[in-house]
Amino acid sequence: MKAHHAFYLAAAAPLLAHTAAAAAAGAGGGQSPIEEIVVTGELRDTRLLDSAASVSVLSLAEQRSGTVNHLEEVLGWVPNVNYASGGGRARFVQIRGIGERGQFAEPLNPSVGLVVDGVDLTGIGVTATLFDVEQVEILRGPQGTLYGANALAGLINVRTSDPTETFTSKLRLEGANYDGWGVGGVVSGPLSERSGYRLAAQQYRDDGFMDNVYLGRDDTNRHDELTVRGKLTFSPRDDQDWTFAAGYVDADNGYDAFSLDNDRDTRSDEPGWDRQETAYASASVDWALSEAVALAGSLGAASSDTDYGYDEDWTYEGFHPDGYSSTDRYLRDRDTVSLDLRLLSGPGGRLLNDRLDWVVGLYAFDQNAALTRRYTFFPEAFTSDFDSRRLALYGEAGYALTARSRLVLGLRGERHSADYRNSDGVSFDPVDRMLGGRLVLERDFGAAAMGYLSVTRGYKVGGFNIRGTLPPELREYDPETLWNYEAGLKGQWLDGRLGVRAAVFTMRREDVQVDTSLTIDRGDSGAVEFVELVTNAAEGSNTGLELELDYRPADPLTLFASLGLMDTEFDDFVNSNGQDLDGEPQAHAPEYQFFAGAEYRFAPGWYLRVEVEGKDAFLINNSNRAVPGSGVEADDVRTDAYTLWNASLGYEAERWRVKLWGRNLGDEDYTVRGFYFGNDPRTGYEAEGWTQFGEPRRYGVTLTVTN
Repeated sequence: MKAHHAFYLAAAAPLLAHTAAAAAAGAGGGQSPIEEIVVTGELRDTRLLDSAASVSVLSLAEQRSGTVNHLEEVLGWVPNVNYASGGGRARFVQIRGIGERGQFAEPLNPSVGLVVDGVDLTGIGVTATLFDVEQVEILRGPQGTLYGANALAGLINVRTSDPTETFTSKLRLEGANYDGWGVGGVVSGPLSERSGYRLAAQQYRDDGFMDNVYLGRDDTNRHDELTVRGKLTFSPRDDQDWTFAAGYVDADNGYDAFSLDNDRDTRSDEPGWDRQETAYASASVDWALSEAVALAGSLGAASSDTDYGYDEDWTYEGFHPDGYSSTDRYLRDRDTVSLDLRLLSGPGGRLLNDRLDWVVGLYAFDQNAALTRRYTFFPEAFTSDFDSRRLALYGEAGYALTARSRLVLGLRGERHSADYRNSDGVSFDPVDRMLGGRLVLERDFGAAAMGYLSVTRGYKVGGFNIRGTLPPELREYDPETLWNYEAGLKGQWLDGRLGVRAAVFTMRREDVQVDTSLTIDRGDSGAVEFVELVTNAAEGSNTGLELELDYRPADPLTLFASLGLMDTEFDDFVNSNGQDLDGEPQAHAPEYQFFAGAEYRFAPGWYLRVEVEGKDAFLINNSNRAVPGSGVEADDVRTDAYTLWNASLGYEAERWRVKLWGRNLGDEDYTVRGFYFGNDPRTGYEAEGWTQFGEPRRYGVTLTVTN
């Protein structure tokens, strides 16, 4: 274990040490059959079973469920987490029913943060490739103390693999249907007794899962992704660890996903694309200044160029006498820099008779996003420039009430300022001052179990809609705040063979920021223009349950499962189309999600893994709803419930392993993005629902060779 990990874990309150001791006792004094997992995305490195929050940690180093290449392929493993595609890959995530589903204009204030090796990549999820990633941590619920404005619903923390203590090399080859293939390699090892390196690179490609029947092509919705990563660790002294990480992701993906017949056959004569080129780097230090105080600091920077475009009419010229032809293209350049510095109490720095541990920190963030939009019906290109800055002070104190209970109070004050200018002469320069935090009561129940009660306040800054034709009352929208009330239980039982993590929560949302849309008649044809905007609902509530289980009844057999249940609704909300949605559910918030499976090692080196995952039907947007008097059919705005079956059969030798895998073995059609508007000239552009499908049946083979 690195020196800074040992410091942070030793610095936790006596409660955590007691819990760890109880866990060891519950496992019969030996090693627990269920591997200990450390969460690195919180204020301190914390054992998963000691974290007083709803956290899922996906350990990918030894995952066997198919071959994972992107974040969207693992989100189904996590309760109450959904995503929206709308491009070559999923860009946006919803946690507990909260999160954006697309971005057609600047600015955007995300609800779910995405951090990769300490670098903020929120809102550009195409970069979330997962080759050589150690683990993905998903923190559900508002992170008002930890992360602030961009984590109203939660945070996704991606940590790539660290350098190894001895020289290691790895080659991974994969082949799959839809002309899928991947080649990846890793080299890792020490540079000296106090330093190490790791380099990883992968090229992945497939043709996508749509057929363009007009062009006679099957690759217009392709994936073509290059990932290069490097990491350098250096410990000049026993009390000091430095980590330098860098990455480059070049995605040249297609975007030809929507069909007038809502199937996998498109007719676009000008298929779109979803290209993204991102370079990022970070430097972090963990320094035990003394027995009393440690310094944790990170500096991250990223530069991204994205090019997102599509054939708006989804057809070709001459398809229908009443048809139109247009394309829309969004080119964005985004540069981000963030700095986080925090001081943490050590074993000798606790106050009040060694009962109180503390953290104080400073966070700064600066981002510039420049947009150029080229649209057929614009006389000239639309441009905008959006600068946003965040400065926050935060702190947290944990007080040991007794040997088995602890009270934690965290607060974060943040100032958010922005400057926006566009070529239509629209300008805004808002300033928001926000306050977030949490109050948590933790309790050790013995026998390797702990529980918690928490109240958490999260926030999201206000913003503005920039389209010049919108009426004044739709131009600006207010900040959103969220109160999360939660109770959780975590523990290991049956000599450490059964692990359980459960949470129930209810969230009250105030001035809910709702992503909605309007259709505007162009006047020159029967077609209409689709306009996305954000408005405030009065209030909303999201209530649910999250359950995760790991069970090893015998050494060869491992069982696992997760379940998310959720109920959401709006209070006193009338959407931009004049529909009263009071009491109606929120979009992209299924009432249930589940993931379960088993892995059986039936002979030396051999294993079989079977999984099932599913989601309830959910609304695709908040713009048109099947409410009384709306004239909208329910099937037009809802997805269908679905169940997917996955399986892997593999063999592992000392230096190589091979597996045959399949995902969505039943070839289920399921929705990952949807809209509601008129776009079919054959029906006179009558409004109806449109859906983008997820991955169909996939199967392939993966070979991994190590030195």
